Amino acid sequence: MILLSGPPSSYSSLLLTHTQFPVELAKSLTFLQREDIAALSGIDPSSSVLDRIQMKYVDDEDGINKFFAAFHMHDVFPVLVIIDDLGEFFDERTCQQKHHSPRGRELAIVRTLALCQNAINHANETGHCMLLLSDTHHGDTPRFLHIYKRWVNSIYTIKGDGIGSYILKSNSVRAKSAKYSISLQYLVLEAIYENEEQSQIC
Repeated sequence: MILLSGPPSSYSSLLLTHTQFPVELAKSLTFLQREDIAALSGIDPSSSVLDRIQMKYVDDEDGINKFFAAFHMHDVFPVLVIIDDLGEFFDERTCQQKHHSPRGRELAIVRTLALCQNAINHANETGHCMLLLSDTHHGDTPRFLHIYKRWVNSIYTIKGDGIGSYILKSNSVRAKSAKYSISLQYLVLEAIYENEEQSQIC
């Protein structure tokens, strides 16, 4: 599992489809989201890529859980599954009431991530399937970082540079960082930084 987390308006949904596993290379892709947002902007509407993308709209954690609980029933597993803005599927009050705990939201996220992991592991027994997650945070780090560190293999965070561009950085010590901006809903890569270079501009 891979997580991409950034502040609001950092275009993390758009970046999801270009990070680590470009949609052009995916034989089949399932995109889970709450609303009909422009997450797949930047893809030519006439492209055959769209024929391999299944958009699935779910309202809450139950929708995600049902999807992955039935994952083993697929005749052919998707190569890539994307869950957009994961944290927004978990309403805090609803989770507290459902799990009878003030930390109900965290419990619900853990249970969903465990279910996701089991489903993806099962799919990888006979093929290759990857899960990409996005989330929104308002500080310097993902809001559920302590949970994500347990379940997610790679975590990427986005930080604005204050002048209209964004820095994409991995939690891996040796990983490079990328600076990008958005032009007409298209990603524009501005620079690639080594760790030392990136630390000087942040």
